[in-house]
Amino acid sequence: MGYQSFEELEVWKRSCRLAVEICRLTADSKNFCLRDQMQRSAISIPSNISEGCERDSRLDFIRFLRIAKGSAAELRTQVYIALKLDIIPKAESDRFIAELKEISAMLQGLIRSLATRSGKSVLNT
Repeated sequence: MGYQSFEELEVWKRSCRLAVEICRLTADSKNFCLRDQMQRSAISIPSNISEGCERDSRLDFIRFLRIAKGSAAELRTQVYIALKLDIIPKAESDRFIAELKEISAMLQGLIRSLATRSGKSVLNT
């Protein structure tokens, strides 16, 4: 893999930008429960990428990338709910959903790359 730190990973950069957007867009929401959960899910994605990257184990990194991917799916669900509750406009929710799907695909690609790096698959470990 051609990177020195998590700050160089495009998936980390994109998930950070998305987290900031989610936090800003939901900041004034009176639905405190959903707002808090969305912000936590959004922040969890880049946080788990960075934490996993800083671990001394490829398997740990993969585990944290899977957690980040799960948080992306969780946030997608919350965006759908926020749309139904008129917390997020349709155009924004469509954009967030598309970005989250791309982030999930990027995470899966990174997982696959790390899993097969040694010449044998570790995807089921």
